[in-house]
Amino acid sequence: MQERLFCIRVGHLLPFSMPDSNTTHFTNPSTFILQGIPGLEAAHVWISIPFCAMYILSILGNVTTLFIVKREPSLHEPMYYFLCMLAITDLVLCTSTIPKLLSIFWFNSREIGFSACLTQLYFVHTFSVIESGIYVAMAFDRYVAICDPLRHSTILTNNVVAKIGLAVVLRGAVLALPYPFLVRQWPYCRTNIIPHTHCEHMAVVKLACADIRVSTYYGLFALISRITFDVLFIALSYTQILRAIFHLPTKDARLKTFGTCSSHLCVILTFYIPTLFYSFTSRFGHNLPLHFHVLIANVYLLVPPMVNPIIYGVRTKQIRESLIRLFPHKGTKVLS
Repeated sequence: MQERLFCIRVGHLLPFSMPDSNTTHFTNPSTFILQGIPGLEAAHVWISIPFCAMYILSILGNVTTLFIVKREPSLHEPMYYFLCMLAITDLVLCTSTIPKLLSIFWFNSREIGFSACLTQLYFVHTFSVIESGIYVAMAFDRYVAICDPLRHSTILTNNVVAKIGLAVVLRGAVLALPYPFLVRQWPYCRTNIIPHTHCEHMAVVKLACADIRVSTYYGLFALISRITFDVLFIALSYTQILRAIFHLPTKDARLKTFGTCSSHLCVILTFYIPTLFYSFTSRFGHNLPLHFHVLIANVYLLVPPMVNPIIYGVRTKQIRESLIRLFPHKGTKVLS
């Protein structure tokens, strides 16, 4: 027996017929329901504890980084300007998703408006691309600082740094722009329940009762083109940097320079490995449990914002010294 349903499409309603067993009556066609972590609903409260702790660390770490760089005139250099851009990006990225995730876990607040869903989706994709672009800019800064140190201050002036930052932001905004438009054009008539903690692109479009290959292909194109360009540029930069390091005259100079670069490499790996893993498993890992996909998606959005200020705070001498000066103690000696 079939009954007549309405197929949700933003701006208008289309008639659609499906078997009773495969349909869901929508109480409010203008909203989606975020399921959280499918299969682990009973453990939501316990899972929220590490997520909340990581979110607090992310906020404190990145705000502290911004405060230290603003407070210390000696840190008003390209490397630290890019680090501030990274901190702001991380704050936006984790704040776009984690508060809603915690409201699902703590208050069972699962509803999200269609427009709010599209906005969240756009912010996540935009700032993920921006973060990747900032890593490219930081690799370029390290390349110039190590391979051509005498010209570093003339090449990376404040004006150039501002233009690089603007280009990175524009690239992220433009690359992510098709996502909400593609999501908006599909009709949704199967269900309005998203098996996720936030409005992730593939999780949303899989609810559409239409051929979504355009969304899938664009998502792959945007991912592969961005990752290919960014990773290739970073790899080329660090190949030249390593060659320059090995030609330094003393062992101490080599170790000091390599220590500065190693923190950047750790941050890059922390960002790209979960990003690539999640992006490909969400499209091709059909045999993996759904809760595994959702957990990995949250890890790649939350772990980099948490570890970035920790890595830079521990590995960067200038930031470490400035942080110690914020909490002076009698007899404290700043480690070199």
